[in-house]
Amino acid sequence: MKLKNIFRGFLIAPVIALLGVGFSSVQAQEESVLVEIQKRGVLKVGMSTFVPWAMRDKEGNLIGFEIDVATRVAEDMGVEVEFVPTQWSGIIPALLAKKFDIIIGGMSITPQRNLTVNFTRAYANSGQQMAANIELAGDKSTLEDFNSPDVTISCRRGATPCTIAQKMFPKAEIRRFDDDAQAFQEVVNGNATATISSAPKPRFWTDANPDKVFLPFEDQNLTRGNEAFALRKGDPDALNYFSNWILLRQDDGWLQETHDYWFKNQSAWIDMVAIDQ
Repeated sequence: MKLKNIFRGFLIAPVIALLGVGFSSVQAQEESVLVEIQKRGVLKVGMSTFVPWAMRDKEGNLIGFEIDVATRVAEDMGVEVEFVPTQWSGIIPALLAKKFDIIIGGMSITPQRNLTVNFTRAYANSGQQMAANIELAGDKSTLEDFNSPDVTISCRRGATPCTIAQKMFPKAEIRRFDDDAQAFQEVVNGNATATISSAPKPRFWTDANPDKVFLPFEDQNLTRGNEAFALRKGDPDALNYFSNWILLRQDDGWLQETHDYWFKNQSAWIDMVAIDQ
């Protein structure tokens, strides 16, 4: 009988030890980034500059819709905010590498991205818009007109506009650039027929270059976007917190008011920035 108990002890002890390791691992994984942010006293935000989401003013300071949003998030958390400017094509890998806590940068929810990161509820709905070269595309007015091998569409590498361009204009040549300014300059220079970017940036470009660029579909968007904060997977507490923050700021009107300022009231801030960002 004693021998049986001893044998049973040999079997159970390793199991308990393994369970202890398992519990420790689960506890380590379950510590939310919210705890890290509160201990640090700083919310680190990954973002990329593009008008009017985030941009530099003439003194080099960051301004824009995303900057206001992230600053308000940090204020409501009772911490400081630190912005980590990052190339858009590498922003998700940088989040996964813990270079910052969260992406607040006008990132659209897509199934492919959602395999890698978790998204909060949407806090903005912009969509994609096209700007075209007058000389190269002045006679084009329908989507099918741009779906042609003689059309070149420029877009920012790794961003939603390139995906949209491939899907909507499969026959066109797609040229990718590291930022929106380069993609747009190709259209101004006549090296690309059109460019696609998040609204309302194409409208701002056409307003600044009315002799060279136009909106082929007037002020209509090609798509409707659902922009959200992006977080590392496995952190339900942070996902819950930031989603509820969005809900509250939508209900009290702050998000809509701030969005309208940057997206509908260009004259209030355009002189503060260089539009070629």
